[in-house]
Amino acid sequence: MFRDYAAGKAPRTIAAELNKEGIPGPGGRPWGDTMIRGQADRGTGVLNNTLYTGQLVWNRCSYVKDPSTGKRVARPNPMDQHEIACVPELRIIDDELWQQVKARQAVVRTEMGKDETGNALNRVHRRKFLLSGLLHCGCCGAPYAVLGKDRFGCSTHRSKGTCGNDITINRQRIEARVLAALQSRMLTPELVEHFVRTFEDEVTRRQREASSTQARLQPQMAAVRRKLGGVLRAIEDGAWNDSLKQRLVELEVEKQQVQDQLAATTAPDNTVRLHPNAAALYAAKVANLQASLNDETIRSEAAESLGNLIEKVVLTPDAGAPDGLAAELHGDLAMILTLAASPDSAKLPGISGSKNSRSRSVPGSQLSVVAGARFELTTFRL
Repeated sequence: MFRDYAAGKAPRTIAAELNKEGIPGPGGRPWGDTMIRGQADRGTGVLNNTLYTGQLVWNRCSYVKDPSTGKRVARPNPMDQHEIACVPELRIIDDELWQQVKARQAVVRTEMGKDETGNALNRVHRRKFLLSGLLHCGCCGAPYAVLGKDRFGCSTHRSKGTCGNDITINRQRIEARVLAALQSRMLTPELVEHFVRTFEDEVTRRQREASSTQARLQPQMAAVRRKLGGVLRAIEDGAWNDSLKQRLVELEVEKQQVQDQLAATTAPDNTVRLHPNAAALYAAKVANLQASLNDETIRSEAAESLGNLIEKVVLTPDAGAPDGLAAELHGDLAMILTLAASPDSAKLPGISGSKNSRSRSVPGSQLSVVAGARFELTTFRL
């Protein structure tokens, strides 16, 4: 590994060759590039293990608890705090090869720390794209990760070479395919109009239920108060005994229960209404959906919202599919798209459909959908 890296091979290439040769990694797991390159300041990874040079190092890191998560976090200690012991019997790498590896690591760290414009790469890594963390390989299940500028690819194929899926996809292309499903099937004026009508009907229904419940509870509350008044008058007249005491406690408990039920049946504010032209306004926004969601000022918020609707998008090699990848969408949004594409979608009052888990193609979107377990039949999530 040291000789190959010093000669110019990348850690992921070395890992792929080891896996191809059937050489097991730590714990019997397949090799990954991070197992080889590790982190120099923490001494992790094969290429940073000083045991191979006959040195045993302690106190590289301190561990503190993150108060926000409760998890232990490693903090590298300064070099002057490291404790070093010589164990020459463990040396297998000579100083010359060790220094060659360190020199190449320094060069690679400098080269990879900048993009083609000279900006720090960590700024690019911190950008949150619309489908970040949602794309998965259909062959091995691993996440699709950013492999270069605006391209996603299977992370296992890249880091370990154990997955045969070598097809990458342009970020804008896969975003367009997913968002096209929203534009063509989910966010149509007809569905928005249905949402407006259902919202109004739901508000009216809840108001009727609240009024009915209050009409039933208010006489009950009046009766409890009359009974309490009778007990209190008896006590004032001097008729105090254990039975009256017990009855007073029972009536106070009943009164509190009725009060709690009345408090829980507050009718919805009948002034809350959707704009009558909401469907038309929404359609105008949807026309530029992709550009709007990629606006830097709202991209993170938009990605978070999509993440709440989409469980995952599975990309599987398919020569007949656009970009060579068949895309299958799983999650709450998938169920909504399935309902929207259904011939019965015009008969949606109450969304009284079943949780169909079968995959269904969405015409015009180059995407198929699979209903997720999280979908709530009373929720539109538009």
